[in-house]
Amino acid sequence: MNETKQYLNEELAKINEWEKDQSDLWFWEKLGRLPFKLLDKFTPQFLQNKVGVILDELGSYIQSGGKYLSSVKSLRSYYPEKGITALEEVDRLPISDMDEAVTKLSGNRKRIATVQGASTGFGGIFTLSIDIPLLLGMQLKTLQDIALCYGYDPNDKQERMFIVKILQFVSSDIVGKKAILNQITHMNNPSLPANREVISELQGWREVVFSYRDQIGWKKLFQMIPVAGLLFGAFINRSAVNDIAEAGMMLYRKRKIMERLQSVTEVIEE
Repeated sequence: MNETKQYLNEELAKINEWEKDQSDLWFWEKLGRLPFKLLDKFTPQFLQNKVGVILDELGSYIQSGGKYLSSVKSLRSYYPEKGITALEEVDRLPISDMDEAVTKLSGNRKRIATVQGASTGFGGIFTLSIDIPLLLGMQLKTLQDIALCYGYDPNDKQERMFIVKILQFVSSDIVGKKAILNQITHMNNPSLPANREVISELQGWREVVFSYRDQIGWKKLFQMIPVAGLLFGAFINRSAVNDIAEAGMMLYRKRKIMERLQSVTEVIEE
């Protein structure tokens, strides 16, 4: 690896700038959510119940990984020309190679999400209920595979908590985003004193449920027009996976860069 301290600091600065840019989205997110207070009254109960399953699914995922776990064996497909089969080998790769693998992975998952969203949008209200767990599963799988590409093991419970925090980050407003970034910083540095912002955390989980509810609302709104339902379903699912992949790449890059900077600093001190 030919990664100098200057290079790592420059890359870290880019990620910090990205984190600041996330705060620009909160006003439009809140503005776009207003119509759904009305939509709630017309959304069938079984769909509302399906959204409630999200929290149960995430809780189960954190505890055991359940049906969502990715295998370390898949590393070979992410680094086909390097013959990578173990996380220890990934850790010796340049960050640019990791970025390239994640970029290819993200492009593939976005294409799959587009097809999935189009098919459920075309199927109307009956396939719409199936789309919720499918989309959640794809988001979790995408984040796990990004973790693998950067050399982290999603089978580890602490890593699964980190992955859920990224999912929560993407769905939160500015208040939740700030709190989650603070939590992630503490997760990366266990030596720092814990300072959890409980109210903001609750707001963040509220946003996760609202985010899925909003997606259902838009699909329901357009499902009466088959072509519109197909196109909008494809757009919604592709956007959801794109946002997850971008956040996952940025936050895992940050972890890896900070680890490399720490290693460089220790070598200099010696």
